[in-house]
Amino acid sequence: MPFLPITKKEMLQLGWDKPDFVFVTGDAYVDHPSFGTAIISRVLESAGYRVCILSQPRCDADYLRFGEPRLGFLVNSGNIDSMVAHYTAAKKKRSDDAYTPGGKAGARPDRAVIVYSQTLRRLFPDALISIGGLEASLRRFAHYDYWDDKVRPSILIDSQADLLMYGMGEKHIVELADRLNVGESIKTLTDIRGTCYAVKTHEYTPGPVKECPSFEAVSADTEQGKKHYAKSCRIQQQEHDAVRGKTVIQRHGDKIVIQNPPMPPLTTEEMDEVYALPFMRDYHPSYEKMGGVPAINEVKFSIIHNRGCYGACNFCALAYHQGRQISCRSHESVIDEVKKLVQNGYKEIVLTGIHTGHYGSDLDNYDFSD
Repeated sequence: MPFLPITKKEMLQLGWDKPDFVFVTGDAYVDHPSFGTAIISRVLESAGYRVCILSQPRCDADYLRFGEPRLGFLVNSGNIDSMVAHYTAAKKKRSDDAYTPGGKAGARPDRAVIVYSQTLRRLFPDALISIGGLEASLRRFAHYDYWDDKVRPSILIDSQADLLMYGMGEKHIVELADRLNVGESIKTLTDIRGTCYAVKTHEYTPGPVKECPSFEAVSADTEQGKKHYAKSCRIQQQEHDAVRGKTVIQRHGDKIVIQNPPMPPLTTEEMDEVYALPFMRDYHPSYEKMGGVPAINEVKFSIIHNRGCYGACNFCALAYHQGRQISCRSHESVIDEVKKLVQNGYKEIVLTGIHTGHYGSDLDNYDFSD
């Protein structure tokens, strides 16, 4: 299949009466493996599910475009945090947005995941809503918000979503889809690794967990509150390991946010399968008349080789999102993708996410003429 449907007309042309999932995103639709929306939607497609893309909705009519999906809504802010997309470090409004057609600013709301999810909850009270991507993944617990200069509660609480998926979501999303497809209720989907959910305090069943100081404790503007916040962050980092990580909880008033242990990273074989999916490697053609999507320019000729980082740099959240274990694609998978790019006329190719020069040196001497 070429691009996934972004309009009801495109959906009907495929013979679908309704999608299994509607993917709501703060970015324009770019079907390239550097974009999380593209990867998750193609993984779902390969598993046999029908996915429609709802890009940058602005009014109720947009949200109602495809009707209520059979299994649920998936929500992210796009490839980057919506506040970073809108504001500089000096909190000045940005004049452009590389992930929007024509590079125009203002196509997504501030705190897009919260706004999208709350709107969906209002319009579709009984639908499953699962949030993910960087904006959700990095705000799964009470967190300091630079823009408000205060500690905000878990985005799961503010968004009113049913589920939060953190980290790289290929395994999570297929397990969720398969279990929903056989009729499981969202209320029973509380054991999927790499996910968070919230329950009323009186409904919580105590178990072997690591408990972070509560939202009320970490948000207190006192010296003790700062110590609680530091302790909470330390617990979250210590348990962010797919091998030994434990369930982590944090109380928010009359609710408890529960984080299941991380999902194990993809194996080499699984990564090869993901990057062999039929990505169009470009933005949807409907954006051409609007000037295209500038964000594609820096990644169009890039090849992703690995994920994860064992570092713990203060300025970077990569290890917290992708995990500390390095996962790599096979030599053959990278070569096959380079061949496809060359066959499509691409001459500039950049390998990204490489910790050694091994692949680069091999490719420099590889003959792609065949």
